[in-house]
Amino acid sequence: MDEFLTVVTKKYADFSGRAGRREYWMYALFYAIVAIAVYVVFGIVGAAAARDGSGFALGGLGVTLLSLALILPSLAVTVRRLHDIGRSGWWWLIGFIPFGSLVLFIFTVLDSQPGDNPYGPNPKGIPGFAPVPETGLAP
Repeated sequence: MDEFLTVVTKKYADFSGRAGRREYWMYALFYAIVAIAVYVVFGIVGAAAARDGSGFALGGLGVTLLSLALILPSLAVTVRRLHDIGRSGWWWLIGFIPFGSLVLFIFTVLDSQPGDNPYGPNPKGIPGFAPVPETGLAP
């Protein structure tokens, strides 16, 4: 939860630097949990108000409003995740072509590029993150 709040509050529109897998996927997990909770709450309120079962459309409205509120931090954490694997942040646009979302998903599960890259130091080497194990193997 701490990483979700950090991304949403301190790194709201920070497109520079790198985001490790943990930061990205913790953000995605809590985003999904919050979206489901918003859908259910708005749906229950809408169903109670409508009394004919059509109120769950209000749940969709709630999730849409949440998505609009969190579009910048979602995009920023995705760009920083792409930076972590050594790709330009513009690669997020690949999600707009057929099967591009699958490629973007694969990029998000790849391990960090070892060492520093043009986008900054490896987040695994920053205090508070797990240290990079020394394997002695060349990348």
